[in-house]
Amino acid sequence: MQNHLDGRAVGPGTASVWAGESNQGDGEPTVRPISRGVTYGYTDLEAWTDVALGNRPGHIYSRNTNPTVAAFEEKLRTLEDGEAATSFSTGMAAISNTLFALLEQGDRVVSVLDTYGATNKIFNDWLPRFGIVATLCDTTDHEQLEREIAKGARVVYLESPTNPTLKVLDIERLARAGHAVGATVVVDNTFATPINQRPLELGADLVLHSATKFLGGHSDALGGVVAGRADLIQRLFHFREINGATLDAEAAYLLARGMKTLELRVERHNTNASAVAAYLADHDAVEEVFYPGLPTDSGHHIARKQMRGFGGVLSFTLRGGAEAVWRLLPRLRFANRAAHLGAVDTLVGPPSTTSHVELSRDERAAAGIPEGLVRYSVGIENVQDLIADLDAALAALGAGSAPA
Repeated sequence: MQNHLDGRAVGPGTASVWAGESNQGDGEPTVRPISRGVTYGYTDLEAWTDVALGNRPGHIYSRNTNPTVAAFEEKLRTLEDGEAATSFSTGMAAISNTLFALLEQGDRVVSVLDTYGATNKIFNDWLPRFGIVATLCDTTDHEQLEREIAKGARVVYLESPTNPTLKVLDIERLARAGHAVGATVVVDNTFATPINQRPLELGADLVLHSATKFLGGHSDALGGVVAGRADLIQRLFHFREINGATLDAEAAYLLARGMKTLELRVERHNTNASAVAAYLADHDAVEEVFYPGLPTDSGHHIARKQMRGFGGVLSFTLRGGAEAVWRLLPRLRFANRAAHLGAVDTLVGPPSTTSHVELSRDERAAAGIPEGLVRYSVGIENVQDLIADLDAALAALGAGSAPA
């Protein structure tokens, strides 16, 4: 996997460090500073006008553009090998702004049933208010997806792997179906990251991330970002600059700093999650493990074709259902019980308090998400400690003892 930086082909680790970083002059800091200024002044009114109209590079107001934010955007653009990129205040701002910028009354979007919970809410509750039809298909049924896309769609919205059931969609196949009817194909690549998967290379027009997760990696900054075709990114940028879901410069700084170690972290996430998934798959207390890296996983053959690594998130169901989940989680020592994923520390929780807290029990069931599911975002700890932690918790669960 190669990226292009200053006209040279480089690896993703090099791109993560150097993309968006300007060469400093003598005595200047090697770390890009945070530009906290809200507004940027000009003595030359002609130059000011040219910048304001987009005829030359520059910044006039940080709701529109900001040097620190631009550096973060360039890192992601380079890693996804897109023509352009633009950022947002949160991952959901990236998703909602993308959908509302691309869709209008009478349009149709085709997606899948078990997208992230808040995305699902937009499809089911918000888009219909604006006269936009959202058709949600069985995530594992590519033939149904192709049939619905063939009926016509303005946008085909994919998430792969999905949150939290780790289903895998054939991006190349579905992008081809979308383009056959003139649809814009959007892929949420948050779980995979550009280290493991490059949707634009597979035919997508736009790729988006909740940068809060793996890109930042340290649970200390909110953000979202989209990369892809320049004309579409300009449309999203204009929608965002008017509607105001701007990424803060301090958050952009933290996200860009986190991205410098992205390849290292993701490689550790990959190996740790693979080991944990294999351990859980052989445990008597575990009913089923969902992880595309397992050869037995239903999406493994597609994942092998389009992914370099299988990611740091897995999920599993316990024998005993939701009651067993609530007994297990307090027993884990090396896992934060929190509504988050993609961090250096392991995070765990059920969909009812994390990915799909906005949905009712019935809505989760309709999306194919069981109440007895545990989402386990594997951190970069020593994997033998994570497995020992799970082993002790599962053993105590089987013995019916109280949490330590």
